[in-house]
Amino acid sequence: MQLKDSVIAITGAAQGLGKAMALEFAEQGAHIALLDMQAEALDDAAAELVALGVKAKGFVVNVTDEAQVEATFSAIVAEFGQLNGLINSAGIMRDGMLLKVKEGKVVDKMSRQQFQSVLDVNVTGTFLCSREAAAQMVETKSQGVIINLSSVSRGGNMGQSNYSASKAAVATMTVTWAKELARFGIRTGCIAPGLVDTAMAQQMRPEMRELFIKSVPAGRLADVSELAHAAKFIFENDYFTGRTLELDGGTRV
Repeated sequence: MQLKDSVIAITGAAQGLGKAMALEFAEQGAHIALLDMQAEALDDAAAELVALGVKAKGFVVNVTDEAQVEATFSAIVAEFGQLNGLINSAGIMRDGMLLKVKEGKVVDKMSRQQFQSVLDVNVTGTFLCSREAAAQMVETKSQGVIINLSSVSRGGNMGQSNYSASKAAVATMTVTWAKELARFGIRTGCIAPGLVDTAMAQQMRPEMRELFIKSVPAGRLADVSELAHAAKFIFENDYFTGRTLELDGGTRV
């Protein structure tokens, strides 16, 4: 698929990985719909993209709210006239152990809210945005690509019952949607990074960050530009669908 003059929606696009992908695609001549909950940061990001000579507009939306997501994707097509791609970059982490045990006694448990909040954003948000993007692609007869963001943690990681489950789910949905949507000219892809050098990674305790880096054969964290490049590959390679591209520097959990 050619990126120039395509219309790409990106969630979590006000900063970090989502913004990096928006910049990469705008530099290729794609027009960008930026989705996030931070209105001011969205305006700043959109202005940065417009300066590159493409059309860009921010849409404030909570990806877990079905009505908001439906209205947003309708508004995107009304604004741009078509939709050719979606990158589900929005996601959260709420790490914690299933149980905390001290001297043989259970002193704490992961709460249902802690577990559910991650699934709401990472799984339900991805589902709602992908469903509405696919619906708009079908209605406008637009060739399209949907990219989900999984993680190396999808294989299971200590202290991440909620996050690992959510990232396994989006990888599986990628396969399912590839089979369901192929007849409409819609492909899917998934990227499973290790730890990426974003603001979230910068918040890690220095000793934990260094310990993780030592476990990575590549010897460093992933750069956001490398994930953006991976997304570009998925969009441009018309035979890639329903698969997860691992971008973890050789890390295995």
